[in-house]
Amino acid sequence: GFGFNPYDPRPDPRTTAPFNDGRPVLQTGGSSSGPGIGVNANLTAVAVGTETSGSLLSPASANGVVAIKPTVGLVSRDGIIPITADQDTAGPMTRTVTDAAIVLGVLAGHDPKDSATEACQTVGNCFEDYTQFLNRNALQGARIAVFTPASRLPANRQALLDDAIAVLRSQGANVRVLAVTDVPAQLGVCVSAPLPAIPAPPALQCSSVLLYGFQRDLNAYLKATPRAPRRSLAEIVAFNAGLNPPLKYGQAIAEAASMLDTSPGSADTQRFLQDRALDLVRSRDALNAIYNGPDGIKATADDTDAIIAIGNFFAAAPAKAGFPSVTVPAGFNVPGPGDGAIVDPFPSTVTFTGPAFSEPKLIALGYAFEQVTQHRVPPASTPALASDTVIKKPRR
Repeated sequence: GFGFNPYDPRPDPRTTAPFNDGRPVLQTGGSSSGPGIGVNANLTAVAVGTETSGSLLSPASANGVVAIKPTVGLVSRDGIIPITADQDTAGPMTRTVTDAAIVLGVLAGHDPKDSATEACQTVGNCFEDYTQFLNRNALQGARIAVFTPASRLPANRQALLDDAIAVLRSQGANVRVLAVTDVPAQLGVCVSAPLPAIPAPPALQCSSVLLYGFQRDLNAYLKATPRAPRRSLAEIVAFNAGLNPPLKYGQAIAEAASMLDTSPGSADTQRFLQDRALDLVRSRDALNAIYNGPDGIKATADDTDAIIAIGNFFAAAPAKAGFPSVTVPAGFNVPGPGDGAIVDPFPSTVTFTGPAFSEPKLIALGYAFEQVTQHRVPPASTPALASDTVIKKPRR
């Protein structure tokens, strides 16, 4: 069944499809909803989720907790069931930035089983202790850009973003709201033709990266897992097709991915290579143009330290680039138009995103914001137990 958000653990009361299938009235976020719910509900102090595009930021925002989506290559992906190695990464979800920093230090580092983590061999990219970067004064003098979607945010989300901007400025940050002319035209724009003869869901039609990577990397994972009962994505699709009753929500993405030819030199492989190259231009290169500041030179005084956005509204471009994000509770939305049957205020986060291996800076900024705002409020449905409090006794 569905997981429920501890801030409102009810099924949606609407009786018309598609809301009458038992889904929660209040979103839990996905796809790492379990870690988000577990941390939010005080069932665990820390959890680890995985992200391909928003799957840490979304549940953290929905549950009002902290998440760190690391740079791809900071944390080993070995053992993670993949969507695509080009974007997949694991990261911590916790109730505080301090806890997230502790967990990240455990997760980060070089692993011979994951070539992407070779980057951790470069001094200054990866650390064993990220708590050293917790800095209450990090917002003083910070240069922060604000990203808002082309279509304006709903009023209640915009109010939280405006409040966050006010806090940043009150703490001495230099905040610049990106105008349309400031954002490179290629950022997040789909310029590819729809996939030929592949009935992919609309959100996946303009690029083959996720579908191609899903088949390529899942097949590799299954090949390296001797006891796996199915040996390929195609076998999984065939098995699912034979289920009775059938899958409740179908398997359109898996079916579309299984239709691609991932062999070397195939037309689909050539299309993937083209799409991946375009992804990097529209994400990594476009974002670096913002981070490098007006002079276009990295590591100079006018660099942008981070881009902020509400929740996971800005997840796609950093995910494609492999860039890191830290998301921190930003308060509670008052239900508004489009929020369905939600009655009570529900949480959201503010997300700080930076260039590759900028986790130290992002952790510092997120921690400073957290300390001055203290927006995290435990849900009434899952109060902390007496045993949740650890009292440190003085040494004799």
